[in-house]
Amino acid sequence: MQKTIQNKIELEGKGLHTGCITKAVFLPETPNTGIRFRRIDLKHKPYIHACISNVYETQRRTVLKDNEALVETVEHVLAAIFILGINNLTIELNGPEVPILDGSSKIFITKLEIAGIKTQEEAKQTYAIHNYFKVEDKNNNSKIEFFPQKKLEIEVTLDYDLDVLHNQKAHMRNIADFKNEIASARTFCFLHELDELINSNLIKGGDLNNGIVFVQNKTETALLGDVKKLLPTNTKTINQGILNNTKLLYPNEPARHKLLDLIGDISLANIDLKGKIIAYKPGHTINAEFTRKLKSEIIKHQNIMTGQPLMNLNDIKKILPHREPFLFIDEIRELGEDYVTGIKYVKKDEYYFKGHFPGAPVMPGVLQIEAMAQTGGILALNSVHDPENYLTYFMKIDKVKFKKKVEPNCVLIFKLNLLSPIRRGICHMTAKAYVNDEIVTEAELMAKIVKETK
Repeated sequence: MQKTIQNKIELEGKGLHTGCITKAVFLPETPNTGIRFRRIDLKHKPYIHACISNVYETQRRTVLKDNEALVETVEHVLAAIFILGINNLTIELNGPEVPILDGSSKIFITKLEIAGIKTQEEAKQTYAIHNYFKVEDKNNNSKIEFFPQKKLEIEVTLDYDLDVLHNQKAHMRNIADFKNEIASARTFCFLHELDELINSNLIKGGDLNNGIVFVQNKTETALLGDVKKLLPTNTKTINQGILNNTKLLYPNEPARHKLLDLIGDISLANIDLKGKIIAYKPGHTINAEFTRKLKSEIIKHQNIMTGQPLMNLNDIKKILPHREPFLFIDEIRELGEDYVTGIKYVKKDEYYFKGHFPGAPVMPGVLQIEAMAQTGGILALNSVHDPENYLTYFMKIDKVKFKKKVEPNCVLIFKLNLLSPIRRGICHMTAKAYVNDEIVTEAELMAKIVKETK
């Protein structure tokens, strides 16, 4: 079910990049409102909805723009909101940036829990993404991958190749781990970056209480320019290590903070996300690109199930030789060079239900495999110019697993992907069947395309 907070709550602090002192007031909202900010310091008090389409800038933080209004550095508070399962909330701000506080999500979580979490009467929209995908930034050698599974799990690897900050990983195996293991991890940067950040009109509110500054090389403060303003008075030399001897909460605190940022950014997809995410050298720019891809996969899934089929039953009959009662697919919803999605509407009057456990009818597993094979036949025949002149014969069926019963009056969705390119007419595929976004059957199939002899 959807959730909001029970009571209004507020906090105040300065923005890391703007330096503005801002009050944030968190207000309960009605179902289906979503997460939104409101700039009450501006004329008309515009709302800024927290969604990936409103991402405006990703340099060192995530900035949203909506209704001609901006709100900066939203990732830490959004991570807290996402982890607590809150779906409906308005955050009123009297300034342009969410307070940085201690540079983590910990205080946001504490405040929201004090406000109380309220379960509402409307159900959440849930989506399942069944396919692997990835996004890459070759310029930065960074990559984020998505693997389908039934729970959210995230792994982050940092690779700065610096003496002061060695390569490290952070892993969140369950959402419940976030509060105690990730939420308190603070934002960080390097001393050699500070001049550039200041010259870019950023970190106006930066100090040694809201982040960690790593020092790669021993540095004379006389060479630092405006950066000296962040240092204690009379500091002459800075040694390699962490500025002001700030202690890390964890040996891998930077990696944990990057994981925190990633959660805040992917929350902008506005879904109850499940899957394994593996991120190598993530940052706000590639996080946003990954979230856009995530959103596009959801939209694609919605279109598959609600739009017109790519092929209907009559189209399928033009390619496959099968006929009733041995034709087991009704529609093709997707078809590409290496994938296909087919649909079988399992009706209660299917002939096999009369004899296959008639008191508790179940679709026979062998017929599910046959339906998979027929869907795979469409994929295999899609590789030739005149598919009506070819037949597909299956050579091997392997790694078959029946995970759940397929009962009358359900929609059976088959998703098949090539495991290797088609060569010499041999087609090797992985196949999964779903009912209500849950895998019911899976297998590997191998088929050979043969030209029909008249």
